[in-house]
Amino acid sequence: MTILGAFMVPHPPIILPEVGRGEEARISATTSAYQEVARRIAELKPDTILLTSPHTILYMDYFHISPGVRARGDFARFNAPQVKIAASYDQQLVEEIEAEAIAKHFPAGTMGERDAQLDHATMIPIYFLNKLYTDYKLVRIGLSGESLLRHYELGQMLAEAANKLNRKVVFIGSGDLSHKLKEDGPYGFDSHGPEYDKRIMDVMSRGAFDELFAFPEDFCEQAAECGHRSFVIMAGALDGLAIKAEKLSYEGPFGVGYGVCAFTPTGTDDNRHFTQAYAKIRADQLAQRKAKEDSYVQLARATIEAFVSTGKKISIPVSVPNEMLTNRAGTFVSLKEHGQLRGCIGTIGPVRENIAAEIIGNAISAASQDPRFSAVRPDELSDLVYSVDVLGPIEDIGSPEQLDVKRYGVIVNKGGRRGLLLPNLEGVDSIEQQVSIACEKAGLAPYEKNIKLQRFEVIRHK
Repeated sequence: MTILGAFMVPHPPIILPEVGRGEEARISATTSAYQEVARRIAELKPDTILLTSPHTILYMDYFHISPGVRARGDFARFNAPQVKIAASYDQQLVEEIEAEAIAKHFPAGTMGERDAQLDHATMIPIYFLNKLYTDYKLVRIGLSGESLLRHYELGQMLAEAANKLNRKVVFIGSGDLSHKLKEDGPYGFDSHGPEYDKRIMDVMSRGAFDELFAFPEDFCEQAAECGHRSFVIMAGALDGLAIKAEKLSYEGPFGVGYGVCAFTPTGTDDNRHFTQAYAKIRADQLAQRKAKEDSYVQLARATIEAFVSTGKKISIPVSVPNEMLTNRAGTFVSLKEHGQLRGCIGTIGPVRENIAAEIIGNAISAASQDPRFSAVRPDELSDLVYSVDVLGPIEDIGSPEQLDVKRYGVIVNKGGRRGLLLPNLEGVDSIEQQVSIACEKAGLAPYEKNIKLQRFEVIRHK
């Protein structure tokens, strides 16, 4: 067994006296827990620290592992440039992980480094650890927009690579909890915030890693959590191991949740292989989504599943409602995966014989021709969430005051350039935002003069 221990830790810069300047006293429980974590790691004397960070380089479809011999960083962004942290990387282990990823066609490696400096989510655990123990090397791993299963599989791969090299390793999963615990906090309040923190602390304090997969994506997003995927990678590294789980601390006085837990391997346990648990949860979630979908969304799903699997366009099913055969309208088909947009293509007005044909054509385009994304892969199909917008008549308007971001979509026009934004989109809360984004899509400056505005309503099908 090369995984000596694992620790879930937060990364609030304010915990450092040089940054907090007295405010760190308000999270003394977290400080004490961090000191205990450092003490335990020093006792274990690992060769290497595997550390996952939400604030190092992140790609939607790739896990970045920091390359090179060593890296440095400081806390200048937090008005403490005098606090400097350095770390030496375990190059041999990084190479082994990358070789494993290549062999398994897994999207992880050292490509695409945009910033070599250590991030604060990495430096804060090291800050505490280095006070007691420095005889280690580091492997720093970023998160991605891939599925929770992919994050778990990465953890398994990290453990396999460490085993091959007989490395004694400690895993640090760096991640804050919800950022929406208090109205006067930096990110405001959302009821999902305290709920997430209560739930994640319960799961982690029991070591019930299979339950990490059961957190809905929209729930995590509304809670504005930071470290969930970091914890899932850590869980994957502990796959098949019996563990002793301990909650060391939890608090959130600044509106952000800080949780510290320790996990000590005590042997092997064949009941703690959780990929099957994830597969069942995903199948259940898919069944629930399908049960709620109306005929419009069912058609979009059937179209994309057939096209991605076979490369062929389906015919209009005989089961579609008559209204989809007799009416014509512009439609937009939108795809989301893991809470993130995965494709969206549509037509402002009807260009095909009926709504059903419009949906089929736009669904194929959303899955394969959106220039912002690669084509949808077969392995992604079960994770896609669909919506279909059917557009109403387009109206000319004289000013932005005639818009309503919840009710109306907007079209901006000037000099042959045109940009459209659908209504009632998450994160678009003002008319100014709505028009600005539509202008950006049209390649126009937000405050450019003599822009023609149009509005439209939609019926959204989910």
